[in-house]
Amino acid sequence: MTCLHTFQRDRFSILFLAGILSMVTATALIDTSSASAATKKSKQVVTAAEATARRYAEAMGEGNKVAVGRLDFACQYPLVTASSHGIQTYPSDSDPIYDSCWQGLKDAHASTLVRHDVGMEVVWPSSGELVFFSEDLDGYPASAFVADSLGLRPPGTGFRVRIVGSKPLPSASFRRRPNSPIVSVPATLVKLSISYQDPLTAPLTYADGSVKWTSTIKRTRRALKEITLQWVVLSGLKKHGFAGDRAVVNLPVTSGALFGSGDREKIPFVTETSRVLSDSLVWWGPADVPGLLTAGAAHAATLPELRDQVALLNRLLIIDPNQADALTVLSRHLYAIVLREAIPFHKLTVNDPALALVVNEHFWNIYAQSVRMDLSLGMEMGGFDKPTTADYLYRMLSAMQTLAAVRPEQLDNRFQLGVAYRWNNDQQAAIETHESLVKAIPVEQRARRAEALLQLAWSRINKVAWNRILDDPDIRVAYQDADDALALADLPLDKFIAEYSKAYSLLFTPDRDNRALLERLTEARRWFVEVPGQTPEIWQFFIGAESLKAVLDADSIFQPLLAQAEEKKG
Repeated sequence: MTCLHTFQRDRFSILFLAGILSMVTATALIDTSSASAATKKSKQVVTAAEATARRYAEAMGEGNKVAVGRLDFACQYPLVTASSHGIQTYPSDSDPIYDSCWQGLKDAHASTLVRHDVGMEVVWPSSGELVFFSEDLDGYPASAFVADSLGLRPPGTGFRVRIVGSKPLPSASFRRRPNSPIVSVPATLVKLSISYQDPLTAPLTYADGSVKWTSTIKRTRRALKEITLQWVVLSGLKKHGFAGDRAVVNLPVTSGALFGSGDREKIPFVTETSRVLSDSLVWWGPADVPGLLTAGAAHAATLPELRDQVALLNRLLIIDPNQADALTVLSRHLYAIVLREAIPFHKLTVNDPALALVVNEHFWNIYAQSVRMDLSLGMEMGGFDKPTTADYLYRMLSAMQTLAAVRPEQLDNRFQLGVAYRWNNDQQAAIETHESLVKAIPVEQRARRAEALLQLAWSRINKVAWNRILDDPDIRVAYQDADDALALADLPLDKFIAEYSKAYSLLFTPDRDNRALLERLTEARRWFVEVPGQTPEIWQFFIGAESLKAVLDADSIFQPLLAQAEEKKG
């Protein structure tokens, strides 16, 4: 159910959504074209250091190993130190030095590609490379923000580089080899703005102010739209044996002389480092691509794999946590999955969709009153290799809560939210949610109001069944809720559930009357035989609920009812 898509399918989906993005942003691009032209006229001449930094960033994004190797100081420095007179020309394009240098950069970027998917927290792209800066941004080399995993994308994605400006730094210094004289070269600080073009593949960070060092709070993730990097560019290198006159200082050279303290000499010695400017982060937001969010939610609903659906919806909700369409699709899909997860447990074949819904909901209602393991133990906590029912429940709960606040008029969501609260053992929240529904539904909407009353009855029943406080007045109110629902119900299935709910509530009254319980079950049975798709096995499932079965087995008054069930089953 959660198997990965192939990379080709991901690329197709990204192309599809990238096309949507290009249409959505076309108007904005047209509006800004005249302003862009005016800006170009007033631009200052690009300096050699600025051009070097920009070319280095673009070569990183293109995956151009040769160009990067020829512009990177740490890549060129070993070649210079290995020759007594330096080098006059760069090695040929096929020289292994470029692969070696590139591998060093990939190793430095590796931590950004470690996926942090747990349960239903997977983010689009659902497979393949996902860039996530999960630590303080100052700890990453500047090249990590323009890596080829961000630049090599289908048309319409990747990033754009814009020169912000530059300023001279104090001269940099280094030795060509240990114990040789120190040489100095001019150094320039160049600032580049990096704009990520596709919010669906842009790198992720944690949001400003999100709590760190805790496992009890999920930190808010954001999709980067723009960031400013500063680069240290050295000039005048040819006279010191380098093939090129300029190079970018990205990763430090680690082969410097070892001091008595155990520290190595810093090569080159510069007053600044190439890094991200932490206060420059701009994230994708709801106003940037509203059309993409709506279209993306619709597309997610068509994806055949649950992992891909949830990954895309999670990405959309990172951009806009209140996007109602994405919240709706996510909630409905996960609720359906939770219902389906009941089938391997009860092993019933239920051909009627309405009855199947009732059977699956009832399974989790009863399960939530007892062991609860699959509703409380998540994938990460249990050490499992795939999501558990709890993972689906936790993810859909947060989505339903947000959707209820954004679209309170969407009553289906509030129905299911109350049920999800019940399964999660949020007793008061479940009761209050269904109480508000009863108040919101007019009396003339008989079927809808009956459904709300029955859900409210079961939220009260589950509270008392779990707490085992038998003098809790909620259990008597639950009986009355079910009785009120019975008066409104028209369909045999609704009448059956109403009578069954009344019978089940009687189990937890301090002065339980078994004859009254038998009467209610007999009435429930009468309506059950009229329900489309009913079978003796399904009836046995309802009267075999743990708490109910214990009472039925203990009193001979119920033997005719049980015998009838066994006879029908046989």
